[in-house]
Amino acid sequence: MTRRPTGAHRPGSSERLYGDDSCAESTAPLHVPELAAPELTEAECRRCGTYIAGLDGRYACGVCGWVNDHSEGHRRLPRADEDPDRPPKGRRRPRQLPEPAPELSAEMPAEPPAEPPPGPRPVPVTGG
Repeated sequence: MTRRPTGAHRPGSSERLYGDDSCAESTAPLHVPELAAPELTEAECRRCGTYIAGLDGRYACGVCGWVNDHSEGHRRLPRADEDPDRPPKGRRRPRQLPEPAPELSAEMPAEPPAEPPPGPRPVPVTGG
């Protein structure tokens, strides 16, 4: 996970694009909490002993699949409302339309079974 850029321009802000404050208020977040950068940590897998790396004391082994508990680690995980990338509350994912059912037409009969081509049948060759 990478850290969000700090400074005058934020990705959601259009202040710099238009040069005025006309639409900066509507797109800029009110308050973006700064999350500290994750710390790269290293340990041995408790199940198979493989040397693994993790972030903030949270590990997952790619060899045996062991994962340490979410409560272990150097700091607490941020809540969803603390996530700067979370969409605003009033915005929802658009509703998907149902897919049309496949139509089986009574006008078109099923394909007849394929018949072997006319002519002599090939004779299997036996080694001898």
